[in-house]
Amino acid sequence: MNRIGPIHILEGPSRSKVPFSRSLFIQSSVNVLIDTGAESELLQRIKHDNGVDLVINTHYHPDHTRHNYLFSSTDTLINQIEYKTASTIDDIAKQNGIYQEWGPQGVEKWKHSIPQKWTDSLNTITGSYSYNEEYRFGDVKVFFLHTPGHTKGFACPYFPDLGTVYVGDYDMTRFGPWYNGTDGNIQEFIESGKRLVELDAETYITGHQKGTFTKNEFKQEMKKYLEIIEQRDERILEYVNQGLTFEEITDIGIFYPKSVLSEPLLKTWERSGIRKHLERLGKTVPNSENIFVTT
Repeated sequence: MNRIGPIHILEGPSRSKVPFSRSLFIQSSVNVLIDTGAESELLQRIKHDNGVDLVINTHYHPDHTRHNYLFSSTDTLINQIEYKTASTIDDIAKQNGIYQEWGPQGVEKWKHSIPQKWTDSLNTITGSYSYNEEYRFGDVKVFFLHTPGHTKGFACPYFPDLGTVYVGDYDMTRFGPWYNGTDGNIQEFIESGKRLVELDAETYITGHQKGTFTKNEFKQEMKKYLEIIEQRDERILEYVNQGLTFEEITDIGIFYPKSVLSEPLLKTWERSGIRKHLERLGKTVPNSENIFVTT
C-alpha cells in the first residue's frame, strides 16, 4: 500500500484495471474513502482496522462505485450533477447511451444483466458534494474539481497542501480517453485534461493501471494521451471517405477490439463514441439511412 502523507493508495486487482479502480483512504480524525473500486478484502480490512466515516465517489461508473455496498451504513456522497442525473438505473441507461442506441427494449434487456451488488452500491449514495469548494477532513484540505469529459459530473479530488491530485480516468492507458457515454464529451475531455496539467501539483494519481506520475511525467503523457483523439478522428474519417456506412464502421473496432464487440454494452459504447467523432468531424448519421451527410 503506497502512501502520500495521510493518503493511502489502495489497489484493485490487476493493477486496478477495469472493472476495478484505485481508491484513496484519507486517514485523519475523519476517515474518508474516495471511490470503492479497490480490492474488496483490502477495503474490508481498512473498514475493520480504522473505520470509515464517509465515502465519496468521483463519478457513478461501476468501477469506481463497485464496493459501495460494503459501506451501506456510511454516508456516501457523489458530485452534485450525477446525484441528479444518475440516481436510478433508468437514468444511467440514458447517460450510457443504452436508451439512445437501443430504445426502451434495449434498456429492459440491459437491466437484467446488471449485478445486484452494483444496484446495491448505487443505492448507498445519500447526498452530494459541491465543486471547487474547500472541504476539510481533519487536517486534510481537499477540493473536488469539476473536470467534465469522461462524464458530465466527473470530479478530481485535489489536495493542494500535499501537492497531489487524483485524476481517476485520466489514466494515461494505451486504450486512450474514454468519453463514450452519452454524458461524455470530447472537447470537455481535452479542456479538462489541459487544466489538470496546469494545477499546482507534483503528484498525479491515476485510477487505473499506470499508477502515479510526477508533474513532468504527467504533462508528457497527457500530450500523447490526447493525441489518441486525433488519431481516432483520422481513422474514422478515412473510413467515411471510403464510403463505409455507420453500421460498417461500428463493426471495425475503433475503440474496442473487434473480437469483443459482440458484448452489447461495449458495442453500445463503440457506437456512441463513433457518433461523437462524426459530429466533431462535421458528419451526421441520418435516422432513416446508413449514409453520412455533411452538416
